[in-house]
Amino acid sequence: MRTAAAVLGGIVAWVVAATLGNFALRAVLPGYADVEHSMTFTFDMQAGRLVVGAIASFAAGFAAARIARGAGHAVWILTIGLVAAFIPVHYNLWTRFPLWYHLVFFASLLVATPAGAGLRGADAR
Repeated sequence: MRTAAAVLGGIVAWVVAATLGNFALRAVLPGYADVEHSMTFTFDMQAGRLVVGAIASFAAGFAAARIARGAGHAVWILTIGLVAAFIPVHYNLWTRFPLWYHLVFFASLLVATPAGAGLRGADAR
């Protein structure tokens, strides 16, 4: 039960952090809100989105580890779940972003989520 709660908590943390980060991008990057719907982002905007994604993944790992109280498998279930959830999203966005963007995004899921758990002191193995 704790593992399921940890995974769910991690997903909620990811969504909250990503949403807050997106609001910050709108406030900080001129023109971001104007191109958000069309997704015709500049390099700086793409980089900002990747930073927000990494922070969200870090927060998700931290939250999951805190809820799981050191059950590292919960963090890996969350990590794999996030990757699985974003595969169809990025498949649909494939032509809108360069290859490096997709690779960095998925790498950040695989690195930042367990790193966030590590900050909590959890064994993320």
